[in-house]
Amino acid sequence: MKNAILSVGSVFPDFKKNAVVSTEKGKEFYEITSEELKNSGKWTVLFWWPKDFTFVCPTEIAEFNRHNDDFSDRDAILIGASTDSEYVHLAWRKHHEDLKDLRFPMLADTSKSLAEELGILESSEKIAYRTTFIIDPQGIVRWVSVYDLNVGRNVKEVLRVLDALQTDELCPCNWQKGEATLQN
Repeated sequence: MKNAILSVGSVFPDFKKNAVVSTEKGKEFYEITSEELKNSGKWTVLFWWPKDFTFVCPTEIAEFNRHNDDFSDRDAILIGASTDSEYVHLAWRKHHEDLKDLRFPMLADTSKSLAEELGILESSEKIAYRTTFIIDPQGIVRWVSVYDLNVGRNVKEVLRVLDALQTDELCPCNWQKGEATLQN
């Protein structure tokens, strides 16, 4: 039976996974844990892509990287993830021009356990759907967005939603940071 996609209001599950954080010899890998993220006191934006060495995925990863400072400015930790291994992530970063200078970790869910627990594991190929989670500092999922495998997401929309969530106010349709919120 397939798990339902983890939804808004859910506690993000505990995990401990290896990630690629650098291409520098001896500094490539780092273990990321859910506990570390919760203890940071920051928001987390965790975005998943289906496979390394593909076509749509690097366009998204590069765009998230271009906006890394925007996430940092919002006290958000940005993490990318797929079900590929940390070694595949490293090889891809070394050989793809747009990925060489990433400033966020590439999490490796090699066992596929986290993707399965999140309910985002595609059934036939056992790869993750293009999914983005915004998780608040208390470890609660505040936004989930899932895209078909063939469609890239809009990073500016992720930032817009993060901005809206961080206001803790009512934000109307198409609201942008700096605009008035609604009074109830």
